[in-house]
Amino acid sequence: MNAIVDPDGPQLCNLPSNPIPPGARVAYMRTSDNVRLRYALWRNADVKNKGTICLVHGRTEFIEKYFETIGDFLRRGFNVATFDWRGQGGSDRLTANSRLGYVDQFDDYWTDLSCFHSEILLPDCPPPFYLVGHSMGGLASLMAATRDRLMFDRAFLSAPMLAIEGQPLSMAGMARLAEALCYIGLGHLPIGRKGDKSPGEDTFPGNVLTSDFHRYMRTVDVFRARPDLEVSSPGIRWLAAAFRAMARAGDDDFPGRVQIPVLMLAAARDEVVSTAAIEQLGLRLRTGRHAVIANARHEMFIENDDIRGQVFAAFDAFITEQSP
Repeated sequence: MNAIVDPDGPQLCNLPSNPIPPGARVAYMRTSDNVRLRYALWRNADVKNKGTICLVHGRTEFIEKYFETIGDFLRRGFNVATFDWRGQGGSDRLTANSRLGYVDQFDDYWTDLSCFHSEILLPDCPPPFYLVGHSMGGLASLMAATRDRLMFDRAFLSAPMLAIEGQPLSMAGMARLAEALCYIGLGHLPIGRKGDKSPGEDTFPGNVLTSDFHRYMRTVDVFRARPDLEVSSPGIRWLAAAFRAMARAGDDDFPGRVQIPVLMLAAARDEVVSTAAIEQLGLRLRTGRHAVIANARHEMFIENDDIRGQVFAAFDAFITEQSP
């Protein structure tokens, strides 16, 4: 079956290097605070399907980046439901600078996820529901797991954003600093690294995301075809929200408030988020654990075949094991 789209509605970018998995349905939904999100569903033709994967992305990411991974889940017998977070991908941008990474507060991502769960997952997708989150989406997933233990049966997280290494202050200290800058009107000021630029062939050497050139270039192909999907540097308001959420995840009582089975995978060569913070939380979770994938960089779902094989072996074992 070909992708099902409304010609006047949202579109998915279909490229020879990154084809849409068959059977896609793409549409918009509105959150309770009236933000329009682009989402997509894939229903598995297997009558013995295993439930639904709710896939949530990292900062700057978008549905098209996960086409290969969505296909992997479909071949395993799952349905897949995914959406672009507010402020990125094909969802509503929140500032006049459409490329600025921005959110008012991290709880806005909870609004996106909880509305998607109630408006799309519950009526349109078969249970059980499994939450799969990467990086920023992994942190949002953990926050959801502390709020409602009935939304998802399990959560599988890739390199969750629990802390950022190399900061001059703690996560709480960085949050206070960024919040003070927002207070004096600098919330929309972008904060990037020297030399940041759009990805291309010349940015692959030394990149911190993946060792796989062809998968890296798929994202480049999408940006060239759909430059409107790209997000660049985060604004100070986004940093304030993210640091405050990471500080909450580091609170002493946080592990005990995660109430569903969780498996967190950390990348041994991660230079984006703190592998040590993932290990520390994994050792303290009552209903979860962690594993470190050797040689992996931050984006394990777009890493080389060997690393992706380890990621999906961990996923398969985790999803099929008996709940404690």
